Amino acid sequence: MQPQRFTTALAAHERGRAFVAVPFDPDRVWSPKPRHHITGTINGMRIRAVIETRGNQRGFTLGPAWLRDCHALAIGDSITVEIAPEGPQRDDLAEDVAAALDANPEASAFFDALAQFYRKAYLRWIDATKRRPEQRAQRITEMIRLLSAGIKERPKP
Repeated sequence: MQPQRFTTALAAHERGRAFVAVPFDPDRVWSPKPRHHITGTINGMRIRAVIETRGNQRGFTLGPAWLRDCHALAIGDSITVEIAPEGPQRDDLAEDVAAALDANPEASAFFDALAQFYRKAYLRWIDATKRRPEQRAQRITEMIRLLSAGIKERPKP
């Protein structure tokens, strides 16, 4: 997944927030998802956000605390943005995990919408079966069941 780099103006948003318009369709450039969790930089300062739709425009918001910490930025300023999808993406998944998700669109859509923390936790749990490979298929089946039910993380034993 290629990072996207662009220049835009920082726009005002409600309650002291700022809005960064994204000049491309992330579903077309990266892959279709209900939510695009991203990481990157604005003028070299690290950010993490979720691309959302505001009216007919896609972009992400920056909270008042982020703006306060970046005294050099104000609404209307031109900014250079570089963003990429955060966390493991479909291309990064093992074949068996990707196939199981592809076979269940509901679980797949829910997995794609999860923040990287939850996706990584499921994948670590599955990968922890290296000493007992017979459990891998069972865990993948359990992950699909949980995701289909809308459960972000597996219950702790």
